[in-house]
Amino acid sequence: MSPITLFLIAFGLGLAGWLAARAKAWSFQQESGAKRMAARPNYHAWYVALWIVIPTLAFALIWALAAPQLVIQSVLASEAASALPEFGFQRESILSEARAVASGNAGSVFNPAAQEFVEPFREAINRYHLIGIAVAVVIAFGCGVASFLRLRPDFTARTRVERTVMAILLLASLVAILTTFGIFASLVFETFRFFGMVNPIDFLFGTFWGPDPMSNPDNPDGSRYGAIPLFWGTIYIGAVIAMIVAIPLGLMSAIYLTQYAHPKVRAWVKPTLEILAGVPTVVYGYFAALTVAPAIRDMAYSVGFTSASSESALAAGLVMGVMIIPFVSSMADDSIAAVPSAMRDGSLAMGATTSETIRKVLVPAALPGIVAGVMLAISRAIGETMIVVMAAGAAANLTGNPLEAMTTVTFQIVAMLTGEGSFDHPATLSAFALGFVLFMVTLGLNFVALRVVKRFREAYE
Repeated sequence: MSPITLFLIAFGLGLAGWLAARAKAWSFQQESGAKRMAARPNYHAWYVALWIVIPTLAFALIWALAAPQLVIQSVLASEAASALPEFGFQRESILSEARAVASGNAGSVFNPAAQEFVEPFREAINRYHLIGIAVAVVIAFGCGVASFLRLRPDFTARTRVERTVMAILLLASLVAILTTFGIFASLVFETFRFFGMVNPIDFLFGTFWGPDPMSNPDNPDGSRYGAIPLFWGTIYIGAVIAMIVAIPLGLMSAIYLTQYAHPKVRAWVKPTLEILAGVPTVVYGYFAALTVAPAIRDMAYSVGFTSASSESALAAGLVMGVMIIPFVSSMADDSIAAVPSAMRDGSLAMGATTSETIRKVLVPAALPGIVAGVMLAISRAIGETMIVVMAAGAAANLTGNPLEAMTTVTFQIVAMLTGEGSFDHPATLSAFALGFVLFMVTLGLNFVALRVVKRFREAYE
């Protein structure tokens, strides 16, 4: 059953409850001798509407998760289920085809064995559809009647509505925290599974990366899971080459836009610069693979470097640095612009030149914001995937030569999880261990940025 049906029931009955409660509240005001009401009629209406909508929506979400499983169990309990294979892909394929036809998402089945399950699926879907509607109506009606009977002139509907809205806002604010906790918990669980198969020392300090998805999962070769080349490639491309490009260009563009540019020029240049942040990373990847990497290879050949590769860390790092320029520039721009003009004017009045004022007054005063922007840019760079996939290559090389192919943590996560390997194999589970390390690194960078901001933050009046 589509959840939209239950959502429409919830909002339709909520609107009916809103109108009925508002009419009853107005009748309180019109009664002769009635005391002054504790809340306006609209709050009485919203109180009843919320009591109808929220429980019904909660049931709709639960039913949307439970109904498909109930349908499957009902079909498996039918007589036709005895002809199904015990387990495996064929069994799931038959059930999926029959369900798609029964729900109207497909016109016919490809596997003839699925045809006899279409009608059981259709009956189960219709039955649980009606059950869901009936239960939703009962819940909405019961909650609506209970809340409607509580209305009276001295009822503090406003306080209750505001508390309910505050609880909803609190839940909304907790979504990011709960999502982060869920990601962390899943990474930790799978990482511990991986470390149960491969020694953490071999993983964190090994210098050879070559997982074999076809190896025996009970006796994996831990020496093949050394992640040092991946960590080095991630740092070298994202935190060294990219930052050499992004920090000077981003900081100098921010200084120009805040101190030298005419307002009309700034009005055009700043939005144009920030467009770089909105370009899809796959576009940067194509640009790096088809334009920058061949140009770097040809240039290296022209000066005598015969070992230059068409996939190189330098190509990926340069394009990645261009991509994150807006992160550095915007944060530095806002931080420099937030420095009081009195400090700049005072420096100039003391005889300092504009460049001296920028170097000795404005940049030191805006340093926390600039550092926070740099840390944000580094976090963004080391988590980048598409540019590395298309321009840096897949070779796990532990080298300082930027003209050679390298790979990063994000590339290997994609490679390990997009194959057909079992999720019980250490080669697949290594992706979660890499993701856990990357998560901890980015989290550490965020803590460093917050620490720097708090340590050097200055308040200006």
